[in-house]
Amino acid sequence: MSQIIRLSTMPRRAPERSRVLSAMLLAMTIAIVSPSPAAKAAEKPATISLEGRGEISVAPDMAVVTTRVVNVGASAPEALQANTAAIAKVIADIKAAGIEAKDIQTSGFSIYPRYENRKDGNNEPPKIVGYEVSNGVTVRVRALEKLGAILNAVVASGANSVDGISFAVSDTSEKLDEARKEAVADARRKAEIYADAAGVKLGRILSISEGSVAMPRPYAVRSEKMMAMAAAPVPVEAGEETLSATVSIVWEIAE
Repeated sequence: MSQIIRLSTMPRRAPERSRVLSAMLLAMTIAIVSPSPAAKAAEKPATISLEGRGEISVAPDMAVVTTRVVNVGASAPEALQANTAAIAKVIADIKAAGIEAKDIQTSGFSIYPRYENRKDGNNEPPKIVGYEVSNGVTVRVRALEKLGAILNAVVASGANSVDGISFAVSDTSEKLDEARKEAVADARRKAEIYADAAGVKLGRILSISEGSVAMPRPYAVRSEKMMAMAAAPVPVEAGEETLSATVSIVWEIAE
């Protein structure tokens, strides 16, 4: 009598395979729910941004004067000859007042025709009645105690126009550095006020950028005023100039 033996086709390790699949699904679920380190790094931190301003008052130690001679003649050569002689005397007197040649520079030479005044109803082209020649020099005065005497000298020697006087500080970069330090301190002071009011603390600085830097500006002196100066010593008061700097700083809010 034959005996029939049946073999089962079911895999014996089905439970083990199921456990592996379950573990893989769980890991995938955790990976989806939990952000990766890269995602955390990409999150934008909370910040506080403030601008600070620093100012420092300094006494100028240098002045720059631009003066010129203007002459009028019937012809261009005539006006030029008179102007050349006049500006040469101005330059010589400036040097005699103690200004070195390196601090004297020619500026603004020009020749212009002068026209007669046209009458109403006259269609004829304007007629040239003469020429105007202008030549000037820019003088750098490094000793302010000499400035009044130099202004007197240039007017007395024939200069009839002064375009402007500006006072300057020779060590501007060093003085501006002090204003920059004050600007940073001002920004931090304000940032700490805001952080304290919001109940948070300042963290590390994320960025610092410099804004505007303010320098002294020249002021103008009119020609008629300079003519009056020739009669008496010119009183000069340099006063003080203000240098300022601004800075923008971004802090991270500490956790």
